[in-house]
Amino acid sequence: MRILILRGGALGDFLVTLPALGLLRTRWPDARIELVGHASAAGLGVAGGYLDAVHSQHEARWGALFSAASAELPSALLVWLAEFDLIINYWPDPDGTLARCFPLRAGQQFLSAPAMALLAPAARHFCEPLRALGLSTTDFRSRLRFPAAKDFGTTASNPGRPVAIHPGSGSPRKNWPRGHWMELMSRLAEPVLLVLGEAEMERWSASSVADNKRIKVAINLPLPELATALAGCRLFLGHDSGVSHLTAAVGTPCVLLFGPTDPAMWAPPGDHVRVLHRGPDLNTIGVEEVRSALSAEP
Repeated sequence: MRILILRGGALGDFLVTLPALGLLRTRWPDARIELVGHASAAGLGVAGGYLDAVHSQHEARWGALFSAASAELPSALLVWLAEFDLIINYWPDPDGTLARCFPLRAGQQFLSAPAMALLAPAARHFCEPLRALGLSTTDFRSRLRFPAAKDFGTTASNPGRPVAIHPGSGSPRKNWPRGHWMELMSRLAEPVLLVLGEAEMERWSASSVADNKRIKVAINLPLPELATALAGCRLFLGHDSGVSHLTAAVGTPCVLLFGPTDPAMWAPPGDHVRVLHRGPDLNTIGVEEVRSALSAEP
């Protein structure tokens, strides 16, 4: 059995697809499952046993699927795609151009779902087309097993498991004000692992918190290294972001601040995830409220 999944987007988009990948892997444990998508994010799926191979969504060859009938596909791509018994598409295909390329041979099955989640939580949406294969679930929690890094973010003067904070997301509208984060970190007594990526570098820098010896800054860590660091933390605090989904997937308790996006759709499912949501404006969530939520977690 060979299966190919077409899935676009970034880290969070891939992670909400894990329950669907888990259904496929459980049903066909010996299948070769490959995915075209965000290469570094999907690499977590290889490490987690969900996938056998990953192909970057940015390769030029995929463009042919949106501009040609199957008979006009480049021969190498046509032969390769025909090797798969099942192809599942989550890429945008508003006019059905991609769908008209399949099936490429007798016995090949093609399933598709809209790229944008329409069922809540989002993971449910990506499991839905698998009902045609007799596969279903009510457990939409994403899971990844990574060993917990020991003492990552701690110092001799501040021992113990740190609180991880990721103050960014894919949109400024989804971010709690920087001043609130600074005030919160100044009031925490325990070690803090401050996770920064490319999206946060314009608003944050290591020098802005260099004087606080309780804060260790992790900048652009490779995703497997970030996963192990987050798995070793006592608690995580963040927004609606891919890093939040990664933290929830490795099992670390989360307190997530939501504003303009719907937590019913986009918050990671699981009883280890607590959401603070007061409407579209994150300014309505106060520092003391967040501090109290952190204190209430074990």
